[in-house]
Amino acid sequence: MSKNTAPWDEQRNTIHSTKGGWVVGKGVFNHGYSMMDDLVGKTSYIQVMVLNATGRLPQRKLADWLEAIHICLSWPDPRIWCNTIGALGGTARTSPVAATAAGILANDSKMYGAGTGIDSLNFIQWALSEKQRGLSTGEIIKNECAKHRGKPNIMGFARPIAKGDERVVAMQRVQKELGFPIGQHQALANEIDAILQRNFSESINIGGYISAFLADQHYTANEVCRIFSILVSSGVTACYTDTIKKPAGTFLPIKCSDIDYQGKPPRELP
Repeated sequence: MSKNTAPWDEQRNTIHSTKGGWVVGKGVFNHGYSMMDDLVGKTSYIQVMVLNATGRLPQRKLADWLEAIHICLSWPDPRIWCNTIGALGGTARTSPVAATAAGILANDSKMYGAGTGIDSLNFIQWALSEKQRGLSTGEIIKNECAKHRGKPNIMGFARPIAKGDERVVAMQRVQKELGFPIGQHQALANEIDAILQRNFSESINIGGYISAFLADQHYTANEVCRIFSILVSSGVTACYTDTIKKPAGTFLPIKCSDIDYQGKPPRELP
């Protein structure tokens, strides 16, 4: 074990930050900006949120796109996994902070939610590098499908419950209204979408659209994951608010007879 304790000794009894902070008598600073003079009343909340997540202040129109996608991806349906937790928090009479935080944690998954964004963005960036290396879009799809026994299980494409994705259509409209052109990643994603629709009846989903769009805005997968860290919070809070107004314990209650018990039959204790 190393006896070099210098990295810890340097941090003892002091806090170092490269992001900013409050300087008493001078102001509050954030990545070189004065919060009160440069940001408050002059930027949107989403702009500052992205600044905190990435260290870069985005243009207002990109923040408007991000605000739209946050609306797209958080609605008050208690059947959605994270919203179910918010509803359970309300029926159990937790605080709104506890219920919403628990719902956000459910969104931290590699199978669904914000956690899939890393794999989806990494895929489209890899696919573009393969395209630039000389492979056709069809070859890229074939190589990716080969990893999944020939099935089009490509992160960012297809949807488990329904065909198509109404959220992509809505965000394409927002993108056009804000004046964002189609970049290289998005153009390739559209090519992949067309081939998958033709050969597998599958299409790009909202995760694939987001990944391609933000890759063209030069964000990394980890930055996108940080930007979307509280993505589902609004819908979770809505479902909490719904059940907190109803009698406690009335959200999805079950009887013992609802449980399909297949263990040992009742027996007396020795």
